[in-house]
Formats: sequence, C-alpha cells, structure tokens
Amino acid sequence: MRAQNIRHRGRLLILTAAIFAVLEIAVLVWQRYGPRTAEVPAAKLPEELVYVTSEDDIVNGGVMFSPTKISAKPIALIWIHGWGVNFYSPTYVTIGRALAERGFATIAANTRMHDIGTSAGERHGKRIRGGGYWGVASEEVRDLAAWIAFAEHQGFKRMVLIGHSAGWAAVRGYQADTQDPRVVGLVLASGEVRGQAPPVDAELLAQANRLMADGRGDDLLRLPNRSFPSFVSAATFLDIAKSSPEQVDFFGVRTPNPAVTRVRCPILAFFGTRGDVGDEADLQLLRSSIERQSSGPSRVNTAMISNADHMYTGEEAQVAQTISSWAESVVLAEPQKSDAPSQR
Repeated sequence: MRAQNIRHRGRLLILTAAIFAVLEIAVLVWQRYGPRTAEVPAAKLPEELVYVTSEDDIVNGGVMFSPTKISAKPIALIWIHGWGVNFYSPTYVTIGRALAERGFATIAANTRMHDIGTSAGERHGKRIRGGGYWGVASEEVRDLAAWIAFAEHQGFKRMVLIGHSAGWAAVRGYQADTQDPRVVGLVLASGEVRGQAPPVDAELLAQANRLMADGRGDDLLRLPNRSFPSFVSAATFLDIAKSSPEQVDFFGVRTPNPAVTRVRCPILAFFGTRGDVGDEADLQLLRSSIERQSSGPSRVNTAMISNADHMYTGEEAQVAQTISSWAESVVLAEPQKSDAPSQR
C-alpha cells in the first residue's frame, strides 16, 4: 500500500509539473502572439499641437515631438497615418517620442484622409468631407505640401516622409509627382508593395458617375463582398478608379516605367513579423523590382521588425531605432546637391 501511495504521489507530481510546463508555454505563446494593448509612456521632451492649412483651405492637425538642442539632427521626420486612424494613435505617439529622444524632430500629421469620416472644412457654404469613406486621396498632395512647408518654417531644409500603411501611397505619390528637393528620404512602413488594383466594378462605376453628375458625390456606395471598408463615397470611388497603373504598381512589379523611377532619394521599407500586411518576400520583391529599373532611388534599405504587428504595438522602440539608424547612416551621409561635384 505504501509503495502504491509513493507511485501515486510520483505520478501526481509529474502531472502537476507537466501542467505547469504547459501553462508556462501557453503564457509565453500568448505574450508573443496574443493581442497587445498599447501603452504610451509619459512625454520626456517638449511636444506641441500644430496645425497647417493646405492651398485649398483644408486645416489639418498634428503633433511635433522636439529633441533637445544638443542632440538635434538637421532633418525633420514627417509621419503620415494609415487608413482610418489619425496622428494621435497611441503607437504613433510612442514612436514619435522615441525618435525625438534619438535626436530627430518628428511630426505626426493628419491629412484630409484621417479617420473613417471627418468634416474637413467648408467651401461656398458646402461641407467638405474627408476620411477613409469620403476623402479624395489624390488631393493629399496638398496636405503633404503644407506639412513640408511647416517643417521648413521651423528651420528644417531637409525632411523625410514616412508613410504608414495607406499613408505610404500618399508620400510616394507626392515625391514621384513633385520630386521635391527638400524631401531627402522616404519610408515605407507596412505599406503596399505588390500594387495590384482590383478590376473596377462596371455597375458601381456607372452608379458613381451618375451620383457625381447629380452633385451627390458624398453619397455612399456599398462595396460588395468586402468587410473592410464596406462603403466609400462616389467621389472616393472615382478617385480610386482613375489611379494610374504607374502609381498603383509603384515599384514596377508588372508595370513598365513605374513611378519609383521618378524618385531619387533613398528609401527604407519595413514590415512587422507578426501578421503584418507584408513579409520578407515582399521586401525581396521590392528590391528586385527596383533593380530592374533604369532609374530610381539612390539607395534601398529593408528591415523586418521582430514580433511587431501592423501598428507595431509594443515594438515602437524597435521601429524608432530602425528609422533613426537608417536616417543617420544613409540619409545624413548622402551628399547634398550643394556638396555634390559639379558636372562639366
């Protein structure tokens, strides 16, 4: 009987140890792969709410994170938000603060496409709507121009544009179209690489054109078989439908003479490893596509942000370090036009 009790206690101890081992593994897995809650640290450096007005009188807000004078670098970073969010999203704020601590003045900025829907202003007594459902993304170029002018007014002659998610389409389009000499770097932060536009629904296109002709461009169209987003306005739909192949397929995966050939400044591209919209294969495709072009960025760097999701929750310091290291080793190291040897 005593031997049986000893064996029983032994099996019980082994079972208990196994349960604890499984629980410990489960906790580790949850910590690594489970959903995270954004934790925003307290500000250590000066921050200021700032506003700009675009040339068509759209007012956008943002926040400027300033480094100490002794650590300040001579470029400003401008972070443009993704679809359905805004400049004060928790991870954006955390990244901006971390970049300022590394010496980079950073502006997290709204465009007229912020949030799902917004009242962007009024014109001739009519409300102008913006946001993911109502905004006209091709007009964001005016908002970016206003933010670059703001940074220049703050004393910066050089800026880096960072586009997160859908914000990447805004910054790449701006630089490809304007070739602004003040922009000395672009950052693709979990943006689109493959750039394949879905076929335009002929029925929806006809409906959108009818609504625009009737002066009802703000009326919403329901997009079939889609859960996110499921609606866009007629004006938004037509703006998307008229996007050029050279801009949609920015890196030229399938398209000759893509828009990237009009970009001269260096590019940094990265994704998170934790269920982001892209991966290392996308980064390799980006690099190989650019290498095939006759012209393009002066340099391309890529990185994967370990254990980061699409919003980089919990890995904001890693994102800030990736951007700051690239900005110091690549952007600041590149000769400026005034320093480059003249061509005779």
